[in-house]
Amino acid sequence: MTQATSAKVTKLNRVERNAWTKQKIFDAATKIVGKYGYAEASVARITEAAGVAQGTFYNHFENRQELLDQLLPKIGLDMVRFIRARTGTASAARQEIERFSAFFDFIREVPEFLRILNEAEFFAPIGYQKHFDNISSAYLRILQRARAAGTTNNFSDEEFEAIVQVLMGARGYLSRRYSYSEQGVTAVPDYVISAYQKLVTRGLFTTSDKGRKS
Repeated sequence: MTQATSAKVTKLNRVERNAWTKQKIFDAATKIVGKYGYAEASVARITEAAGVAQGTFYNHFENRQELLDQLLPKIGLDMVRFIRARTGTASAARQEIERFSAFFDFIREVPEFLRILNEAEFFAPIGYQKHFDNISSAYLRILQRARAAGTTNNFSDEEFEAIVQVLMGARGYLSRRYSYSEQGVTAVPDYVISAYQKLVTRGLFTTSDKGRKS
């Protein structure tokens, strides 16, 4: 900790200091789980990376599993805020493209995300389910607001729920295919963004009989 940071921390009240310390633990856990995986993410490793005592860890979490179950939902909500800050006030379709593009910006800033997500289903199932509930619920509300504004086709809530899974799945598979590699996390090619834009704004197939072979 630098002298400037130390001086800043000393000015925090108790609640602010606790929040600051807990954030340090989350940040360290992100790095450790991203590097070693959940199985090797010990309290000792996490607290060493965070620069806090193990006793301090237990002031914030009952045990290691509680931290692991909170980690993915915490990153997921950080991602939602990150994406929201990069989404303008243009048309609903344009906002969706901005959200899509911002997701790939986020995983470049938090390259540990994919491993934390992929391993969570086995090592932190409570957190895994909470993360998906949080993200899908937020996405569903976005689509419902767009429908209320008359900027989507007339889908039912049940259909929107299915569409949310499609759009979330697209992000996951496209990030694996185009972003993650042995060299780290890279920007997706422009054609990935343009393909997604065409899909969500125009659809995939034409309903015209033009060009159909008899």
